[in-house]
Amino acid sequence: MAEYNKLTPEIAEQLCAVVGAQRFSAGENVKEEYSHDEMPIYGKARPEAVCLVETTEEVSEIMKICSANKIPVTVRGAGTGLVGGCVPVNGGIVLSTEKMNRILSYDMNNLVVHTQPGVLLCDLAADALAHGLMYPPDPGEKTATVGGNVSTNAGGMRAVKYGVTRDYVLAMTVVLPCGEIMKLGKTVCKTSSGYSLLHLMVGSEGTLGIITELTLKLIPKPIQDVSLILPFQDIATAIASVPSIKLANLDPQSIEFMERDIVDSSAAFTGNAVFPTVVGGREAGAYILVTLVGNSETELIGKMDRLGEIAEKVGAYDVLVVWTDNLKKDVWAARSAFLTVIEAETRLLDEMDVVVPVDKIAEFLVYTHDEAERQGVYVRSFGHAGDGNLHIYCCSNDLEEEEFKRRVKALMDKCYEKCTEFEGQVSGEHSIGHAKKEYLRESVGDTAYGLMGAIKKVFDPDGILNPGKVCHNV
Repeated sequence: MAEYNKLTPEIAEQLCAVVGAQRFSAGENVKEEYSHDEMPIYGKARPEAVCLVETTEEVSEIMKICSANKIPVTVRGAGTGLVGGCVPVNGGIVLSTEKMNRILSYDMNNLVVHTQPGVLLCDLAADALAHGLMYPPDPGEKTATVGGNVSTNAGGMRAVKYGVTRDYVLAMTVVLPCGEIMKLGKTVCKTSSGYSLLHLMVGSEGTLGIITELTLKLIPKPIQDVSLILPFQDIATAIASVPSIKLANLDPQSIEFMERDIVDSSAAFTGNAVFPTVVGGREAGAYILVTLVGNSETELIGKMDRLGEIAEKVGAYDVLVVWTDNLKKDVWAARSAFLTVIEAETRLLDEMDVVVPVDKIAEFLVYTHDEAERQGVYVRSFGHAGDGNLHIYCCSNDLEEEEFKRRVKALMDKCYEKCTEFEGQVSGEHSIGHAKKEYLRESVGDTAYGLMGAIKKVFDPDGILNPGKVCHNV
């Protein structure tokens, strides 16, 4: 068990001297928002102090002070996580990167951007487009920080075509728990140069080092794109269409699935009823939303024709083309609002972020809904049909919190066991934090889990950096 020291007035004074009084708070002056992330069911823990850093050198000095005094440090970006990853469960200090929010430069010859970690995803995406480029990773929470996306290896809706955040990280500057500054990676697209410490840092959830600068790969923005809505009778029929869509040489940018109830809620919440509920006199029970990209309208029309042929064969009621900019904006705004809608309608909320083989999605969803009914838990689901990443939310407005947690745990125990049986993974993009540690261990086994712990020990022998997360027990 790790033993940590409390923040003394002398240590607080040293930390304050690094960032200045305007960017330091302690005790009762710490804002409540620094005690939790976006999934409060996983608990709150107030830090003893918060440091709003602006430079790599400040981060280094803070870590030297905390390392010398065995003060735990939890790194925080925008706090949009869903697994308690930025909750300071052992107190200590929260090191916030929210003010490290500058896009530093573009290298147009090498198609990369240099940025600080506190830049919001939506800001980077918009700025890249203004330069004629695209940053492909597209997680649903657009107000997350880029550093948070890298720390969790976020995926998103475009992963089926472009891959995940890891695939776009070329280099980074990292501060180790001891305060040493280290540069990892180069502005090159491949390497066979020893163990990849760069990729070890990606997805490490702030447990191995603190990212203070990033070099990210960009691509030319697509010339044209079109989205298409395919309504189906039910979710099983909708999901069954995905392999055929992927095999048709359409190279889709995204393939999303959603069930009817969340579509209805989104329409009521946003006033934006863009998904048809009745098509040709038939009630739609589920939808597939596909985005195609191309270099010309002619190319896109050819792809749409092929998709139309497939849709007819796999039982889609119709293929509704979303071509104009305004309609595309409305459709994707409705899709992006799903979690916000669920949060607005739900008093108690928990979630699973499993990823399973694409051909197992429908079977897993049926199993989950059946098991949820047995446990007395209401579930809502949507996700990335193209890559098998499912977002399944357990909801209640009536149960007491302890009873809700008991029922949800019973449900999740069964579902994560089924996920492992299907050769899936505990998390596709939301990561482990402290909420999913037990399921990670059961999924990967004691040997792999022990190796993860050994890696943590090498980087952070005193266990001061984001303690209690992923594979670290306190």
